Amino acid sequence: MRKPAEVFPPGETLRDELEERGLSQAEFAEILGRPQSRINEVLNGKRRITADLARDLAEALGTSAEFWMNLEASYQLHRVRDRPVAAIARRAAVYAKAPVREMTKRGWIEPTDNIEVLEASVCRFLGVESIDDEPDLPKWAARKATAYNATTTPAECAWVMRAKQLSRTVYANKYDPKGFDKMVVELKLLVHAAPEIRHVPRVLAEAGIRFVIVQHLPKTKIDGACFWDSDQPTVALTLRFDRIDHFWFVLMHELGHVRDMEGSIDRDLQQEVSEPASEAEMRANQFASSSLVPLDKLDDFIARVRPTYKLPRIEAFAQRAGVHPGIVVGQLQHRDEVPYSIFRGTLVPVREIVTTAAVADGWGSVLPVSL
Repeated sequence: MRKPAEVFPPGETLRDELEERGLSQAEFAEILGRPQSRINEVLNGKRRITADLARDLAEALGTSAEFWMNLEASYQLHRVRDRPVAAIARRAAVYAKAPVREMTKRGWIEPTDNIEVLEASVCRFLGVESIDDEPDLPKWAARKATAYNATTTPAECAWVMRAKQLSRTVYANKYDPKGFDKMVVELKLLVHAAPEIRHVPRVLAEAGIRFVIVQHLPKTKIDGACFWDSDQPTVALTLRFDRIDHFWFVLMHELGHVRDMEGSIDRDLQQEVSEPASEAEMRANQFASSSLVPLDKLDDFIARVRPTYKLPRIEAFAQRAGVHPGIVVGQLQHRDEVPYSIFRGTLVPVREIVTTAAVADGWGSVLPVSL
């Protein structure tokens, strides 16, 4: 594209027009009905030509308003043509790569106005040499409320990378698929009371599964994920809904993925599948439901009690099943047997219990940037 060596302010063109017509500044100001001082400022390039003035100039000189507006636009663009804009483009690339504001807010990267430092921090966090490189994400499967067949978003990528960072600080025995069933039995001994959740990280670690909690990032809507790193499985939860039934269901859901993988890290969990979920997600859902409350027992309870669900009956059934009443309520709500507006008292919060026993990131708690 050809670029002019120099562009003059539109006032120069206006001055030539006035001289050609033999008009003084004072006379032209009277024609326009404007102060002579303003005309003088336009002629000397000290005042921009506005849309109103362009219209008046067009009327007075027999031109078009667009002519004067184009002159003004060309002049202003020429003035900023040589301003450095590389930093803007670099910053845009960095913000497109990662949720910079949220990462800074959460303490994942250091706050800075220096684009060099910012880009280096994001690259270091993602484990890449250049902002154009793709991060080496672990194979992962997530339970989330967004599309399963969509490309991983920058926010999802950042969340997974943070979970991966934290998981490497967690000690766990070597994973052996043969010990999976024994671990599930131990976990079932904890589902009857909320305080027992504090033992979950220990039980998983003894079975060779790392456990971390990373608060979800806006727009990710991730509940939990399972991934493998260095031949070791990790279960990461977000506690997006702080209630006992949601905690246990998501945990068991992700453990269902661990079971399906049978200790193999070669299986790609991120399949391109149609909504609402892949077969792997459906199997994980089924495993979670049946592990918490045997389906035959829940079906029998529903058949006997429906539609007169009363809290004492739910509590009695939960005691027989060895689970917290909130877990039964959660199952009934999922099946549309009871509305979400009732039995809310059974859905006790568990975040404070589990975050004190596990490696956790979020909710105002800022872990060191470098772990």
